[in-house]
Amino acid sequence: MDDVTYLDAETVFSTLSPAEAVAALRETLADGFDPSDDIPRTVTDVSAGNMIFMPSEFGPWVGVKLVGVSTGNAERGLPRILGQYLMYEASTLRLRTVIDGAALTTLRTPAVSVAAVEPALSRFTAPVRVVVFGAGPQGVGHADTIAEVVDVAEVSFVVRSPDQVGDQVRRRGRVIEAGTTEANEALRAADIVVTATTARTPLFDADLVRPGAIVLACGSHDPHARELPAELFSRAEVVVEDLGTALRECGDVVLAITDGALDADSIVTMSQVCTGEAPLDDDRTLIFKGSGMSWEDLAVASKLAEAVDR
Repeated sequence: MDDVTYLDAETVFSTLSPAEAVAALRETLADGFDPSDDIPRTVTDVSAGNMIFMPSEFGPWVGVKLVGVSTGNAERGLPRILGQYLMYEASTLRLRTVIDGAALTTLRTPAVSVAAVEPALSRFTAPVRVVVFGAGPQGVGHADTIAEVVDVAEVSFVVRSPDQVGDQVRRRGRVIEAGTTEANEALRAADIVVTATTARTPLFDADLVRPGAIVLACGSHDPHARELPAELFSRAEVVVEDLGTALRECGDVVLAITDGALDADSIVTMSQVCTGEAPLDDDRTLIFKGSGMSWEDLAVASKLAEAVDR
């Protein structure tokens, strides 16, 4: 194991910026990688939550992420997501790098959301107002990543229990209790809305989101759970990582189709958006629904490994 490099969470965040993670994902797609060719992940239920096995291969690397997701960890003072990322030489399958899996997930998930809609961010000609549902690592990560690629006027975190939100979040923006008039007013004014929660039912009414806003939903990979109301999909352009994956794992998409609010044939992929194949209408609400795919971890991990080796 002497020739194996270990990258802890501090190294992950100090080595690659959120904007660089966004660029790594867009470069991977520009180089011709097709997310539909990715190796499907495996999710197995266990007593504390579920275990996820996420392998992928392209370029000189084979990467595998093994993570555990436990919704009860917050009560124990532990992160919801724990795990490791293993990078192997594709030619020999020698283990070369081990990366803190939770840190990699925290870095890449908001990078995916932003990469998927980055061409549409030009619709905003003034500093944007951001509303984030959730104040965990992914909520904070989305706020930080958005701030690196577009001018931000204000960030509002909407949460169920404001008294449990710490200074790390409050330094980034104001904290509002969910379901209040203040939360609804912030949502009506928002240019970008992020949902990064464990909710299984819609967080807000569709009419609170203004036309032309961008909605980034990343809270679940369960076909039976959703954060967004179906009605929002009926007037929005919808972008996903990969159509097959979305129809299998993304409850927001699956349930909107079931409710008759979304036609699967109208959905476009982030690859089509990033390569310019699918131009977007600036006047329409834009929804990106992500569930996380294995290739995304490898794209960011590859850039991390390269940066550390320099």
